[in-house]
Amino acid sequence: MGTNITLYGASGHSKVIIDILNCNSVAIAVIIDDNPKTDSILGMPVVKNTEIDFSKVEQMIISIGNNKVRERISSRLKVNYGNAIHPTAVLSKSIILGKGTVIMAGAIVNPDVTIGDHCIINTGAVVEHDCYIADFVHVSPSVSLAGNVTVGQGTHIGIGAKVIQGITIGKWATIGAGAVIIKDIPDYAVVVGNPGKIIKYNKENE
Repeated sequence: MGTNITLYGASGHSKVIIDILNCNSVAIAVIIDDNPKTDSILGMPVVKNTEIDFSKVEQMIISIGNNKVRERISSRLKVNYGNAIHPTAVLSKSIILGKGTVIMAGAIVNPDVTIGDHCIINTGAVVEHDCYIADFVHVSPSVSLAGNVTVGQGTHIGIGAKVIQGITIGKWATIGAGAVIIKDIPDYAVVVGNPGKIIKYNKENE
């Protein structure tokens, strides 16, 4: 008998994870939400978090796109976290994959990549060889990370962004949609454009 996975977060992001689990014939126990706005998503029941005995949860995935929220929930809930990997994703056998991470359809992760806990590698993203992606990172659809790129904790790389080889992006940074990153990016920076330019900084304790 396989493990039932509980999802925390009833959102559009959860729909994609439900689809991945369905494609892998993984049973979903229930979807939890702090403030449910619906009774079900894609036929799966949604319940308020206060209705759940977390000691009985077999495995969980935090199905919320916001990096900071995933961090807060994971620090509060000491449960077993599973992964969701779409069957069309291409993963090298030499990658290291953290707990609670999801990899969407068509993503490519090449050799000797390390991906931390509770990350999102979204649809069609490319993560080239020897990249290091820290915990709570979101690599958006169609992002391309060239070889030896380091991405710090909690950073969000927007849809279609490109990062050349050897770049280091700091923690809790925001890389705008379509940005082209050709030099290192400091912690908390918000970067847009081609070439990428810092326009402001995220607050450290947001």
